[in-house]
Amino acid sequence: MLAMIFMVTAVSGLLAFFQPFSILVVGLHALMGFIFIGLIFGHIKQHFRGMRRSFKSRYVIGSLLVTILLITLFLKRPKPIRMIQGLSHNVGAALDRFEMRDNGMLYNYTPAPNYKLQLDVRAGERYDTAAPPSIAIWLENQSSYHIKTLHSSQSTEELPYWSWKVEEYEAAKLEWEEAKDAGEEEFHAMAGATPNSSFDPADYILPERNTEPFYMLIEVNEANDRNEFHADQPSVIYKVEIDNQFPKAFQVLDIVGYSKYDPDEEGWYAYYPDGTLTSSLKLIDSALLTIER
Repeated sequence: MLAMIFMVTAVSGLLAFFQPFSILVVGLHALMGFIFIGLIFGHIKQHFRGMRRSFKSRYVIGSLLVTILLITLFLKRPKPIRMIQGLSHNVGAALDRFEMRDNGMLYNYTPAPNYKLQLDVRAGERYDTAAPPSIAIWLENQSSYHIKTLHSSQSTEELPYWSWKVEEYEAAKLEWEEAKDAGEEEFHAMAGATPNSSFDPADYILPERNTEPFYMLIEVNEANDRNEFHADQPSVIYKVEIDNQFPKAFQVLDIVGYSKYDPDEEGWYAYYPDGTLTSSLKLIDSALLTIER
């Protein structure tokens, strides 16, 4: 029983580490863990007399010291440990949660216990819930640089504006990490995705860490959406400013434009709708942001 329960616990632990959060996998892992503890207790009770000699061995002290060392490494989180943890795809259940509904989608993001964002996107008349359009939801700082993607569709080719923002962010983050590893302490003045060199979204979102406004954006696009002006209508971008100095419980995202590539600037930008968009403007009926502080 110990061997079989151990195998289930090991496999479910690996699944919980390498896959996105699943309450079924985590629940199975926790249940098997409790059963495993009970079986170990029964094993020790049954064989206590024969095991007493092992308890007096110097190896017990050595094992205890190794265990304390491993726990300390986990709590201190040096770079090798962070690299291992970075391999995990399990971001947890409480941090964010995405839910598809018949009338659209609901997204919850909780960067701290006292700060919760909920985005309720209502489907428009051209929104097909059976085959929904590509959509990305992300946050930007005051300088309009990407700081965190909250949700993105599997197909990102139809979302060029968001993809370009992420590429900027990844390039700046890589440059910052290389400079930090090289010992360039004065690198904080860089002009990149995060001017204060912080890549922690909470540093921009939580009012106790930042007093500047930040933004939430949505990019949505239906593939092969033809009209008389476009062989495939471009993606549409919605945006709202969040200012913790002037808190609002409810805010509606407004349309800011459609994605268009600027060859001079070598980047994607949001151009205000010029009358050439038709059905693409009917993918989203409304997007309501609720913030609990």
